[in-house]
Parts: sequence; structure tokens; C-alpha cells
Amino acid sequence: MNDRAPDNYLVYDFVRATALPGLLWFRPRRLYADQEARKRIRGGAIVIANHMGHFDPVYLMMAIWYRRHHFVCTKEFFEGRFSSWLFSRFHCIPIDRDNFSMESLRRITDELRAGRLVSLFPEGRITASSDVAPFKSGMVLMAMKSETPIVPVYICPRKHWYSRLTVCIGRPLDVIAEMGGRPSLAKMNEVAALLEEKERELIALAEQAGR
Repeated sequence: MNDRAPDNYLVYDFVRATALPGLLWFRPRRLYADQEARKRIRGGAIVIANHMGHFDPVYLMMAIWYRRHHFVCTKEFFEGRFSSWLFSRFHCIPIDRDNFSMESLRRITDELRAGRLVSLFPEGRITASSDVAPFKSGMVLMAMKSETPIVPVYICPRKHWYSRLTVCIGRPLDVIAEMGGRPSLAKMNEVAALLEEKERELIALAEQAGR
């Protein structure tokens, strides 16, 4: 399995450049938690979102269109020659959900330290409900190791295939500050729970906006 990312973004940028019709079709509407959330994400950061379907990575790319996303996905997506080629060209990062390795952690933190955007779905699986399932704390470890913030995003359910896409974007969370110098498993779980709470605040924002 060749899951190493290529040296360039030729395929990624070509596909993104040809996605204009999709942007016009979905007409992404962005709701922000506050003025801080409106600022463009600069440098290394982790973007997290709820996970309701297979198109969520596309929706997330439309929500934060001005950055390249490096998605964390399960290693099963890299099975097969074509799948491995395709996902590596999109700079996806494979992980073993049942046995998260230090090699995967190093690769993710390297991307973040290089100033790149790493995007993932902390529920760890597709959840049909508009609510969110408990968040896994691995993202907190990634952010702590790379000293990067975590940006929560909520993808609103679409009532019909032709409905407009709406996403809610929260302010970046400074994980190092939240950890308070206590890098323990218990504290990591607390920060993961805090991010889960932030995600529910975005759900409330969407409900207030009538989405």
C-alpha cells in the first residue's frame, strides 16, 4: 500500500479548480459563532466537524475553501491500487482506528507544524442524527503535540439534495491554554468534552438561524 503523500498538489488543485459548478450549486452559507470565528484560519490548525455522510469532506472543503485540507481517514480507504493512488494525491492521512500508531501521530503533527490544515471527524464514524456522538480525544493529543488550535465546524443537515449547504464555524480553541500545563489523559478527555460542547453550541446557532 502506497499511502505516502506525493510531493505536490497538482491533482488536488486541479480538482478544486474544476469544482466551481459545485460551489454555485450548493451556494454555501456560513454562520459564525462570533467575530473571532470570522477570521481566516492561518497556519497549522485542526478542523473538526460532525459526520453525517460520505460527502462531508466535500462540504468541509466548501466551508473553508481558501485552504487545502489534509483529511484523516481510516486505512480501509487506501485498500486497492486506485484508491491508494487517489487518496494519496488528495493528501489524506490513513490511520488504524483500532490501533492508532505513533507513526500516524508523527505524520499528522508534521503536517500541522508545517503550517498545514488537518481535517477530521472526531466522532470516528458516520452518525445519522443531527446531534453529535462523543468525541474521541486523539485530536487533543495532535493539537497539543503540534501546538496548534482546533476549529469546530458544524455541517447542517440538508433536507433535500438540492437544498443549500449551510455550515456553522466556531472560534479556534487554544488547546495548550485549555490543558493548563497538565497533559494528562483526564485533561485531554475534558478538552474533548469541551469541544463537543462547542459543537452543540454551533447546532444551537444553526437552529436559531432556522436551519
